[in-house]
Amino acid sequence: MAIISVLIGVLIIVVVGAICFWAIDRFAPDGRLANLLKLLVVLVCLGAIVQRLLVLTY
Repeated sequence: MAIISVLIGVLIIVVVGAICFWAIDRFAPDGRLANLLKLLVVLVCLGAIVQRLLVLTY
């Protein structure tokens, strides 16, 4: 049951990250700013995914 909960959480994180990528592409006027924001989104999403996966180790 815990694995399903973690998979659903990871899927939600990926969907939110994709929506953030779309919003950055749509509304960021500068290419360099957009790249930095995308990098920030990727790092935050990876951190959230790792946090969800660490729950399985306990």
